[in-house]
Amino acid sequence: MSEALARAAALLRDARHATAFTGAGVSVESGIPPFRGPGGLWSRVDPAFIEIGHFLDQPEESWRRIKDIFYDHFGQAKPNAAHFGLAALEAAGRLRAVITQNIDDLHQQAGSRDVIEFHGNSRWLLCLECGRREAVRPERLATLPPRCRCGGLLKPDFVFFGEGIPEKALQRSYQEASQADLFLVIGSSGEVQPACQIPLLARNRGARIIEINPHPSNFTPAADVFLQGKATQAVSELVKELGLRN
Repeated sequence: MSEALARAAALLRDARHATAFTGAGVSVESGIPPFRGPGGLWSRVDPAFIEIGHFLDQPEESWRRIKDIFYDHFGQAKPNAAHFGLAALEAAGRLRAVITQNIDDLHQQAGSRDVIEFHGNSRWLLCLECGRREAVRPERLATLPPRCRCGGLLKPDFVFFGEGIPEKALQRSYQEASQADLFLVIGSSGEVQPACQIPLLARNRGARIIEINPHPSNFTPAADVFLQGKATQAVSELVKELGLRN
């Protein structure tokens, strides 16, 4: 990887405006499995429980599955070296923002400040009646489905099947795609629409692409540099190559 690593580091040094774009692969080493593909969560679990129509019709049943998967299991995950490495790049002025498809809050926990959550964040609840947001607390999930103080149904503040992308996140992502001259794509297969269009829009406007993935993806043909390997190893080596501490 040494030659590709040196080229990737050179691109990051020369970049005027670098943006990271992360998918499920960046959190796999934190114990959160990908949702799609062989061994992905949806190959073992029917995702109907987070389809918005099903959720509204059967909120108690949906919430039992949501609590088990997203809070009792995934909720214990901690940031890994890839998350901390991206935070180090931002702190050093090498990275402007992180656009993430993930809902796990691990970039923020690692110290990243400008995180654009394309699909929302599981650490927050949204009232479907009054629009109030509140942080998830264990006691709020003791009785399912949880209710807002106004009596409205609370929903995890991430995008369910059948829902649109939050407008603010969409506009910020398009803004990054128009301004960035470098995209660092990590752990995304490039299959989920419309998120996968963001790095490609940047590429069409002249941005360079560094891809970090264990296997070639839909982004690989557009990548200027492909670092093949685990996100933790590749990001840590890139941070080190730039003379920074992870």
